[in-house]
Amino acid sequence: MAEIKAQPQAEPDYVVIESGKTTLRDLYKKEDWMAVWMGFFLLIVGLLIYLPRPPEKAAEIPKYNATMKEEAAKAPFKTIEWHNASSAKRGVRATNQDFAKTIQSFLSAPSDWNTNPIDALYRSEETAKAMGAPFKEAADKAKAAADAALASAKTAQAAAAAAGFKDTTLNAAAEKEINAWQKAKDAASKADGKVKVKSYNRIPYLIGLCIILAVFFGIGKAIMGVPFGQFVVGFPAVFALAILAYMAETQALMKYWGFGFPLWAIVFGLLISNTIGTPKWMMPAVCTEYYIKTGLVLLGAEILFNKILAIGKPGIFIAWICTPVTLILTYWFGQKIVKMPSKTLNITISSDMSVCGVSAAIATAAACRAKKEELTLAIGLSMVFTAICMVGQPAFAKAVGMPEILAGAWMGSTIDSTGAVAAAGAFLGPKALYVAATIKMIQNVLIGVVAFAVAVYWCAKVDCKPGTSVSWWEIWYRFPKFVIGFIAASIIFSIIDQSVGKDMSNVMIDHGVLRGFTRIAREWFFALAFTCIGLETNFREFGQYFKGGKPITLYVFGQTFQLAFTLLVGYIMFYIVFPEITAAI
Repeated sequence: MAEIKAQPQAEPDYVVIESGKTTLRDLYKKEDWMAVWMGFFLLIVGLLIYLPRPPEKAAEIPKYNATMKEEAAKAPFKTIEWHNASSAKRGVRATNQDFAKTIQSFLSAPSDWNTNPIDALYRSEETAKAMGAPFKEAADKAKAAADAALASAKTAQAAAAAAGFKDTTLNAAAEKEINAWQKAKDAASKADGKVKVKSYNRIPYLIGLCIILAVFFGIGKAIMGVPFGQFVVGFPAVFALAILAYMAETQALMKYWGFGFPLWAIVFGLLISNTIGTPKWMMPAVCTEYYIKTGLVLLGAEILFNKILAIGKPGIFIAWICTPVTLILTYWFGQKIVKMPSKTLNITISSDMSVCGVSAAIATAAACRAKKEELTLAIGLSMVFTAICMVGQPAFAKAVGMPEILAGAWMGSTIDSTGAVAAAGAFLGPKALYVAATIKMIQNVLIGVVAFAVAVYWCAKVDCKPGTSVSWWEIWYRFPKFVIGFIAASIIFSIIDQSVGKDMSNVMIDHGVLRGFTRIAREWFFALAFTCIGLETNFREFGQYFKGGKPITLYVFGQTFQLAFTLLVGYIMFYIVFPEITAAI
């Protein structure tokens, strides 16, 4: 097969070591800086769209808070009125507004399907009704059961209230009935969702999104020196593969086993690059780092300081102590025991496995100047082990009866992908989901720290010539600049989060700017990046790295140590050192 060569593109920062000072030209010609500007452009657009348009029901939040406070003071358990106020408060979201639903229609990925892939893109009203009809009877029964549970809860609560909430037996009975009502209510809601199947036609929206993203990224590439026309010609093919990756993820069986779009995007790309070869006309749009770095800047806005502090010291300890220990030990193991021939591959795999998967791998590879093939190999290993852990860890936790909070902490710190962490946590319950997602977010903060530490270490120890001192300019050039955008986005959005208050931040930032715009966009950027990884990778390039199975041995060792070490530390932190924090979650 003939070698496919790419069109001239902006060179990734970790391919060439530069010297000298940063020039004004670098701020718009370098891919890292362009990712920062484009990421912040989207964040500003999101703020301008959502912040001036709070939902009308936001004015009711103080009333809901007052009710919850009053009920909490009145009874030693969460009353029916408390739950109703809490549910109404949770329902106040900026994403529920009409303009937000329109935005989400443009950004939404293909839908779930079972046997017919067309269902992922189009579903008629007749088909939707037919799909929901078989569940109507079950939904009616579930609603009747919820109504009956509510009646029982009201009776039990009234009995407890008649005794002034001083009879512990009556209080316990009321709490039990109210919890049963909540479970029945959730079951009825899920059953009703199966009946109310929505019709949709995602095809025109996906075409529109393709055009918007082609123009958006094409302008950035044009500024960096790649002809706009060449990029736009190649982009639809990359985007189409990303759509196919999403469709593979949403297939019922694949969704059940946790084979997400990152894995499929790489697979589909590899099928093309290793058979017919990636076409030359497509190559200008094959820009792995460009897409993922822009997405990582958006990820920074999702890391809010108040959420980091909400889970307390045990979560911070697990994320910020266990992770560096695992990284350093794994790197040492790779150098001294496995004797990895490439230090850059060693550190890239170690950070990928111990910190947060792909995001950390990209930052570390940039800092140590790892080869493209080494980065791809690290990401591939991460995808495989993420799928295994996403299914295996919650199954193990449930089989041994592990407490939800401990399981959540364990999974949040050891499963690489944020999406996989959320899925694994949701499998066990709401507490596991909350703890897992929060610890993963705390762990994501280390992306910038690790990138800086690796840049310093590589300049001082690995690439330092005998008799020369460490150059801070060299460290600056090695440091991936998009991480600055990642950190800045986190700081700015944390300040906004604090300034608008917890409740309004939840409504306007979390369930507005982030969930209603930038987070969905970020997932698309990642899908494009993973597709490009496959498109620019040839299996023949990996032979030298797999000799003796050393990369797999390294990953297995690091992951095994991390699983055991994090579980032990998680138990000590949540159940021995800080049991009061655990009780309050």
